[in-house]
Amino acid sequence: MAKLSALFFDLDGVIIDTERDGHRIAFNEAFREFGIDAAWDVDYYHDLLQIGGGKERLRHFFDATRFERADYAADPEGFIKTLHRRKTEILIELIEGRKLPLRPGVERLMKECNAKGVFLGICTTSDEKAARSVVKNMLSTVEIDLLLAGDVVKRKKPDPEIYLLALERSKADPAAAFVVEDSSIGVRAAAAAGLRVVATVNGYTKDEDLGAADMVVDCLGDAPGSACLLRGKEGRAFSGLVGIATLEDYLNG
Repeated sequence: MAKLSALFFDLDGVIIDTERDGHRIAFNEAFREFGIDAAWDVDYYHDLLQIGGGKERLRHFFDATRFERADYAADPEGFIKTLHRRKTEILIELIEGRKLPLRPGVERLMKECNAKGVFLGICTTSDEKAARSVVKNMLSTVEIDLLLAGDVVKRKKPDPEIYLLALERSKADPAAAFVVEDSSIGVRAAAAAGLRVVATVNGYTKDEDLGAADMVVDCLGDAPGSACLLRGKEGRAFSGLVGIATLEDYLNG
């Protein structure tokens, strides 16, 4: 019987539901501070989430709106990096203020990995400073073995590069590893790396195409019966709680 050797978590929307009330709010506040006449609403930001990476979203937005300003025209990449840096600072303030709680079951499942010796990693396109702030402020009771964030890879999700790097660093067998993702681009990235995937949907991703996931739930659950199985392999028992035993059942199916 195969044992789970590694579990890799995405961050935004998986560990913390940061997208709508975290990143989006921080982007809009950064726009205000920089004197940019823009405000991303909930629906438009969901469209932008189909692009992996915050700086990449800014670049797309400025290209699509034909943004014109002297300091941007003089150094587009420098302007985007400066704006994104300020946005990250605002996001970190939200995280440190505990205004963005952990999603159900995240801390429980991570602690179970620690207790059973399962390699635990976080793989995100979120800025590294923001990711480290989440680990420091929200996951202080958990031992994280690997954190891959920001520009650690050249190609963002849905490209599998970040998960291939995680496999290389962890030396984990992809046949005995799982990823926790929430979005179509994340699920596709993990599947392309040869990994099994459990998708935990949120308000932004519940209607996305998650067909490449092995299992789709509304959350990981903090007690039996608290997680709803939306899609999974037929014939598999589900207690309403995603744990190591649940994932190993899928590995051995």
